[in-house]
Amino acid sequence: MNKSKPTTIVIFGASGDLTRRKLIPALYQLVLEGLLAKGTRIVGFARREKSHEQFRVEIEEALVEFARSKPNAGAAELKLFSSSCYYQTGSYDNSKSFHDLKELLEKIDEEQGIPSDRGNRLFYLATPPTVFSGVIAMLGQTGHIADPNDEKRWTRVIIEKPFGRDLETACALNKSILSILDERQVYRIDHYLGKETVQNIMAFRFGNSIFEPLWNRRYVSHVHITVAEAVCVEGRGSYYDNSGALRDMVQNHMLQLLALVAMEPPASFAPNAVRDEKVKLLSAIPPIKLNEVNECSIRGQYAAGTIDGKLIPDYLRENGVHPDSVTETFVALKLHVDNWRWAGVPFYLRTGKALEERLTEVNIEFRQPPLTLFSHIKNGDDIGRSRMKPNMLSLRVQPNEGIRLSIGMKVPGPKMILEPEDLEFCYADVFGVESPGAYERLILDAILGDTTLFIRQDEVEAAWRLVNGVLDGWASEEVPHIHLYRAGTWGPYAADEFITNDIKKSKAL
Repeated sequence: MNKSKPTTIVIFGASGDLTRRKLIPALYQLVLEGLLAKGTRIVGFARREKSHEQFRVEIEEALVEFARSKPNAGAAELKLFSSSCYYQTGSYDNSKSFHDLKELLEKIDEEQGIPSDRGNRLFYLATPPTVFSGVIAMLGQTGHIADPNDEKRWTRVIIEKPFGRDLETACALNKSILSILDERQVYRIDHYLGKETVQNIMAFRFGNSIFEPLWNRRYVSHVHITVAEAVCVEGRGSYYDNSGALRDMVQNHMLQLLALVAMEPPASFAPNAVRDEKVKLLSAIPPIKLNEVNECSIRGQYAAGTIDGKLIPDYLRENGVHPDSVTETFVALKLHVDNWRWAGVPFYLRTGKALEERLTEVNIEFRQPPLTLFSHIKNGDDIGRSRMKPNMLSLRVQPNEGIRLSIGMKVPGPKMILEPEDLEFCYADVFGVESPGAYERLILDAILGDTTLFIRQDEVEAAWRLVNGVLDGWASEEVPHIHLYRAGTWGPYAADEFITNDIKKSKAL
């Protein structure tokens, strides 16, 4: 942490929800914990007219509401933090706005006693994706970008998702950005990778010799990855209707989880060593062909229902959603990894909105013993000698972060009867502290120049190649296969049937 140097952090899209709820609270927490160097300054950039003081008042209000270590209104540490924040009104396509920004940044450097050729810059694009290329082009045209080989100062740019809408647009965006920036200066963010429990997948796998020998096709029957949201589109209908669950969750969060679960051990935890293995893994997943889409995917759309007593309308009745939309709010996929470790092991991915509860979990089901030696209990009754419930390893990312291992244990008494029991580890119970926020870790890594948890160009494009096959297959259907499910349930029945029947089929082979 001593490597952190004074940095000016510029947030484009400073009036947005992401800045208010996540970015400013993350920066405040880093300052409280002494992880940012003294002299670090924050500049908000957005179209709305406001003064530095107005921006500081908004920041204080946001921190009182959303900070992990909530300050009291008017607290000294709150005032000290907000005094390090500035605001620049401007348009994303106006060169004068960017020249004005440069003047402000140079003035801030001068106040801090930093020479004009030594100022470090971290630009955060918390903007609509349509302006990513334009903002970076403007930064280049107006002299904001330092030479990547300059040892006196650095420039880094964090880019939010979505990174393209398909493979073609992702490649075009990469080409546009890399015409201005060096890959070393680009930090494509996926906040899931900043979560403690996601990082713990690597620690669990590669730091415990007991599990790694079992982490392969000889012992693993199949893998489930679930990302469930208990919210509807919540006023973002026009955005979501042009995105859908496949683009919004699978292409980034879920494929990143899959890569961490299934990748080979890296030679080290150097950034490119880890990212090389993720790219190899994603490249080993065969894209789904047009004629295989219905065999490998289920898509659904929520209908009216209730979640926590709140009435949820049909997706087609949400504001901003086209009345004839075939955009999926739920998707289930079956993927395979064609390599030596995982050949023949299906990976099932499920994600959706308006589901029964919020849950992100990876479940690894192990193969059953070759002989049924024991009786076991089901629902309190001895059902005789039969197949035990298989061992299951569950890695829960949210909520109630932890790890659970299901095993068979002998029931006390004269008979050799087994009953499934869980061995559990809960982060909150063991460490007794709240896990750091994902954005805290990722922003700090960007300042320190650690790209391990950020997405590289070839990684983005490898993920889109997989998703493109599904998108093309769905687009080729004369009549879209959309399965309705009631809001507040676990998704369409067809998805349960699809996965259950496929597992039975694979076990019978």
